[in-house]
Amino acid sequence: MGSSAKPSEGKPSPASTLRPAPDSGATLVLGGSGFLGSHVVLAVGARAVSASRVEGPVAPVGGGRFVKLDARIEGSLAQVLAAVKPAAIVDCAAFSSVSEAETNPALARRMNVDVPRELGRWCAASGARLVHVSTDLVFGAHPPPEGGFREDDPTAPTSEYGRSKAAGESALLEVMPAAVVVRLPLLYGNSFGRGRGASDSLLASLGNGMRPMLFTDEWRTPLEVSNAARALVELLEKDVRGILHVAGPERISRYDLGLTTIDASRLSRGRLREQVRAGTRADAKQSSRPADVSLDSTRAREILATPLLGVRAGLDVAFRTTASVF
Repeated sequence: MGSSAKPSEGKPSPASTLRPAPDSGATLVLGGSGFLGSHVVLAVGARAVSASRVEGPVAPVGGGRFVKLDARIEGSLAQVLAAVKPAAIVDCAAFSSVSEAETNPALARRMNVDVPRELGRWCAASGARLVHVSTDLVFGAHPPPEGGFREDDPTAPTSEYGRSKAAGESALLEVMPAAVVVRLPLLYGNSFGRGRGASDSLLASLGNGMRPMLFTDEWRTPLEVSNAARALVELLEKDVRGILHVAGPERISRYDLGLTTIDASRLSRGRLREQVRAGTRADAKQSSRPADVSLDSTRAREILATPLLGVRAGLDVAFRTTASVF
């Protein structure tokens, strides 16, 4: 499935295409209670308005506020937009469970296609800036070129989740070409004790005595979550439009990422390493999972002042800001 919106992806837009922003000065963070959204709320600070079904685990630095939003309900998003009148929006909301998207494709389409389209229409009419989060899982049916998938490579997802996210990219950019669609990779880092993300979920599993299987034949370009959040917030101020890949500089297997996480945690390394099982997607009867959705972030590194950290540096950041799960 190919994305229809490729011209000028990641390139500066003419200043004449940017309309005056609304007066409120607020930055609305959709999905502000989530793994990524919580870090975006922190990065935005006092201007942040976090919108989600429940309040997140952290309060914005310097103030900010929370508004309840269940975007699954028709009309609820329009009400929040009318009330907040944000000058900018970071859309971290998604129906992101790959397995649940397969069993509930209608809800995946609502959250991953209809909501971005609705946001795009409102922002195009109001002049608000919009940064929308997408995923590396819009790829996977074919191996990446050397160096990883680039922004203009055709999408080819292997799951309903990936298909809905690819469709959402196209739906948004059709109604608002000035939006930024940021494809993020697998994220790891501090989930504020909730066991989310690639590193915290692994350590929580090990701490509960489980023996997780990590795949030696699945490759990603992971990024630390607060690093990703800072990049998204920086893009609110950049004159950039279209699709942009924001990922870590290293291509690494899920197995090696897990071992690196254990080593960086300094938590009984030998014992924890012994709990991890190396396996393949076929071993786990998950051969339909993409083998390699590595992203090429060359363009993002040229645009962003925020450095995109490698795995060990990112884990050092994560473990400076999180408490042990043991």
